[in-house]
Amino acid sequence: MDNAGVTLILPPALADALWAHARREAPRECVGALGGHAHGEATHAAALYPLPNIAPDPERTYLADPGHLLRALRAMQLGGQTLVALYHSHPRGPAWPSDADTRLAAYPVPYVIADLPARLLTAYRLPGGERVALRVGDSDG
Repeated sequence: MDNAGVTLILPPALADALWAHARREAPRECVGALGGHAHGEATHAAALYPLPNIAPDPERTYLADPGHLLRALRAMQLGGQTLVALYHSHPRGPAWPSDADTRLAAYPVPYVIADLPARLLTAYRLPGGERVALRVGDSDG
């Protein structure tokens, strides 16, 4: 899936759930997956799947539990969705990818970062670091 030039649309209810997950896990980084659909120039997130962070140093990095990620991917498939993004939090900021985020990126989807201090969501294609347009709003398509 090539996301260059694509806008990721995150419905307000999913954005609220993502922020709630990030706050619950702080000071640890949270991690999760977003399922949804691609429609032309827009990718619409429709479901949020919080995942356990099993990183050895969860206050500085994240690693999604592989078994839970596999179950989330299966649930997306059963629901007629695909993986449209992965997300994680930076409890102390900033809103851009860390070296570890870039080095460990494994999926060709946007990576959404929740910067808790700034309350800012950003999205990037990793490992390249290209910014992806992210809009919190109702998905009209």
